[in-house]
Amino acid sequence: MTLELKGVSKVVEGQTHIHPTDLTLEKGTMNVLLGPTTAGKTSLMRLMAGLDVPNSGQILWQGEDVTGQRVQDRKVAMVYQQFINYPSMSVYDNIASPMKLMGVSAKEIDTRVRETAEMMKLTPMLDRKPLELSGGQQQRCALARALVKNAGLVLLDEPLANLDYKLREELRQEIPKIFEASGSIFVYATTEPEEALLLGGNVATLWEGRITQFGPTPRVYRQPVDATTARVFSDPPMNFLAVSKTGDRLMFGDGQSAPALGKLAELPDGRYTAGFRPNHLEIMSHGTEAMKFTAKLQVTELTGSETFVHLDHHGERWVGLIHGVHDLTLGADLDVWLDARHVYIFGEDGALVAPAAYALAA
Repeated sequence: MTLELKGVSKVVEGQTHIHPTDLTLEKGTMNVLLGPTTAGKTSLMRLMAGLDVPNSGQILWQGEDVTGQRVQDRKVAMVYQQFINYPSMSVYDNIASPMKLMGVSAKEIDTRVRETAEMMKLTPMLDRKPLELSGGQQQRCALARALVKNAGLVLLDEPLANLDYKLREELRQEIPKIFEASGSIFVYATTEPEEALLLGGNVATLWEGRITQFGPTPRVYRQPVDATTARVFSDPPMNFLAVSKTGDRLMFGDGQSAPALGKLAELPDGRYTAGFRPNHLEIMSHGTEAMKFTAKLQVTELTGSETFVHLDHHGERWVGLIHGVHDLTLGADLDVWLDARHVYIFGEDGALVAPAAYALAA
């Protein structure tokens, strides 16, 4: 069982929402679409579902061309950010509703409703109405209605975005277990890199209607193919800094340098771009090999256990994610340190030429 997109594109009123895209999803896989708002996640899911018809290309389901097939004729289930339940029906009838439309026997409906309710921890609530449930329970009801169809393709469009933190964490843990039990192809859209890492499986990073990289989630995170993917798969986005290689040294701004070791030693001399994630900047403790940079502190944000520092480094905007709460002076110069092992090197075209040493060791 596979879903295959071949050169699929979508243009609306002259604006390209999805550029020609090739993508193959296999049976029993969790596939995360990761990208900022307007990156094309929902547009791509609507094409997969059959809610929209592509302007070009083909959509193949188990080898069959379903490009023009109606969504009603496909084995597809979709759950949206704004979860939808029928308020006048009980939880039982909500879950059963798609099977009734499919003409499934009453006995089989009862079996599948109760099995799915047990999996979603809804058994004690089957006689209640959706509005008598908590937000998390209502979303479980919507998920159960999607899963009970035994759809080969389950599309989840930011399904946890409107839930509070505790409920999101709970369902993030449950969804991978549910997908493993069902054997369907799951596609899950999110704007949050952390959520993609928690869900695991595969990830497709999207930027302005293009898939920039697709593969196992840890690999895409540790070895992004280009600066755009690295920016998407980092929250806050990855920081960048011009760097040049001369002989056996990498020369950074502020007169800093580091030895060009490993793959970096093989690079031709020239100009590159260094990238590093916000959590690798330090303002207090740092290793003896760390490079020191001086930047102007623009804004601080406290999360309770961490401090975001927004910096201006010679016109480049950096963000640091620093452990602990720090009392810092806005507008003042701030010394920050960066270990060269955490630095990615990109070419002038944005393509990755050398992953960070720590990523290769992970």
